[in-house]
Amino acid sequence: MYRAHVSMHCFTLLKQLSTKKGKKGEDAACQYLRWHIYEVVDRNRRLARGELDIVAVKEDVLIFIEVKAHQQRDAGLIAMHADKCERFISAAKTWLSLHEQYRNYQCRFDLILVKPRKFAFLPSEIEQMQDIIRL
Repeated sequence: MYRAHVSMHCFTLLKQLSTKKGKKGEDAACQYLRWHIYEVVDRNRRLARGELDIVAVKEDVLIFIEVKAHQQRDAGLIAMHADKCERFISAAKTWLSLHEQYRNYQCRFDLILVKPRKFAFLPSEIEQMQDIIRL
C-alpha cells in the first residue's frame, strides 16, 4: 500500500512539473507569435477528443498551434505521432464549429518547438514549423 501511494505521489509530481513546463513553453510561444504579428484568439482549449494549445490569426489565415517544450528537438517531433495529429485535427474541427466567424478563413496546422533554457534570464529557443498537417 505504501509503495502504491509513493508511486502515485511521484506520478502526480511529475505531471505537475510537466504541466508547468508546458505552460511556460506555451507562454514563450505566445510571446513569439505576438512578436511576429499573430493575434492569439484562444489558448488551452479542451474539446471533445483533444486540446488546442494556441489558436491564432495572421491576415486571413487561422492557425491551430501545438506547442512542445523539450530539451531535445527530436523529442518534440516524436511527440507529434499519428494519434496526436488525429486528436489535433478533431479538436480544430470542433473549435471551428463553435466559432463560425472564422469559417471562411484558410486554416493551417503549425508546431512550435520550445527548448527551455537552463537559466531563467536566457530566452527560450523557439522553432515554428508551419503547415505540418495537410487535409
